[in-house]
Amino acid sequence: MNKYFLSIAMLFMFYGITSAQLPNQNTYLLRQLDSYGSGYSALWGYTAPNGREYAILGCRDGTSFVDITDSANIRECDFVTGVQSGWREMKTYSHYAYVVSEGTNSRLQIIDLQYLPDSVSLVNTWSYSGYTKTHSIQQYNHYLYLNGGNAATSVGGVAVIDVIDPVAPVKLGQWATEYVHDCRVKDDTIWAANIYSGKISIINATNKNNLEFVRSFQEYPQNTVSAHNCDFSPEGKYLYATNEISSPVGKLSIWDITDRANITFVRNWQPTGITTSIVHNVEIYGNFAVIAHYTAGIRILNISDPSNPTEVAWYDTYTSSNSSSFSGCWGVYKFPSGKIVGSDISGGLFVIKTNFPLTSNENENQNAESFTLSQNYPNPFNPVTNIKFSIKENSNVTLKVYDINGKQAADVFSDRRDAGNYEVLFDAANYGLSSGTYFYTLTANNGKQNFQETKKMLLIK
Repeated sequence: MNKYFLSIAMLFMFYGITSAQLPNQNTYLLRQLDSYGSGYSALWGYTAPNGREYAILGCRDGTSFVDITDSANIRECDFVTGVQSGWREMKTYSHYAYVVSEGTNSRLQIIDLQYLPDSVSLVNTWSYSGYTKTHSIQQYNHYLYLNGGNAATSVGGVAVIDVIDPVAPVKLGQWATEYVHDCRVKDDTIWAANIYSGKISIINATNKNNLEFVRSFQEYPQNTVSAHNCDFSPEGKYLYATNEISSPVGKLSIWDITDRANITFVRNWQPTGITTSIVHNVEIYGNFAVIAHYTAGIRILNISDPSNPTEVAWYDTYTSSNSSSFSGCWGVYKFPSGKIVGSDISGGLFVIKTNFPLTSNENENQNAESFTLSQNYPNPFNPVTNIKFSIKENSNVTLKVYDINGKQAADVFSDRRDAGNYEVLFDAANYGLSSGTYFYTLTANNGKQNFQETKKMLLIK
């Protein structure tokens, strides 16, 4: 009799262990940085022209800039102080970061990133009449879209800002019919998340000075659920929207937007085995959705079939519970190298990678089978060209450009790189180069062997 009950107990123990969710699946942690205690908010990423990658992290008292290029040496490069706030969001354009917050008189901070990894520089804190704070920010081409706060009158709609001159923005039009919590822009159309009404509004932004309302739709079958943010599938046929509410628990919803006159609901999604955690933000990268899911952490979906999204990986940044509290992972961003960063409200910055490539062209270790240097393209070029290279093992790497006489014309970069495939944008204008023939040389030393290869390119002005 005792053996029987022991067997039953062991069976339940086994079932409990196998059915409980692991804190991570098909992912591994490279580094966690928690330098400021708590009060973290959104984050974004910046890839410099030389291929180095930087996480930009919103903190209660400002913005942290973290170099994540070398997995063995992930470190903060600089910090820009801002008005204290629990809400801080940012986007990048050119080599500038644009930071907003809900803090009183926070305005729009413009931060120059060109001197990274040494430092960053706050070059302007910009405003216009009546504007002092913003809830969120989006970027599309040389336009910024400021959402919420008082960006578009006290209603908190959406305002369009032209940053073709990155340090001297110009305010254009606005839409202030309803509060906009966040938005996404595609083909001069704004898809605005109206969090208080639970709708998404479609706004024609072809004329940036005169935004025109097209229509709206209830973002979730229940009117009580609020629309928080959204993103598009690569071909633009589907919209993925998050619903930030605790009761009923907000889920990711998928919409077929092929026909704007007949937008149809496809389905909802929640993490594997979790029904209590609230979804917060979604970012789409090819056939994968990377999701900040509050207490459930970072979730990764294969969305090649929108009617049947499959969870393929996750990393739990908030292991204490999967409750319906507004705690845990706030924002996510994926870099070309395949590294993913997530911001956790109490845990700071998490830098992770998946055990498999999320896109066919990402700089994954698995794809780098040898040390190679590819021919630049376009070639001839004026003044910008792309240079691709592969590193089989973690190495100290340099990329230099020489003129026809063998004199060094440009030191593109010199640092340590993880194994992987890389692509660097080379801008001859940054080095004052004139028309002519140049040679670019890649050198990689992994401590055991030294690889070096040189190729020719032609600059025609």
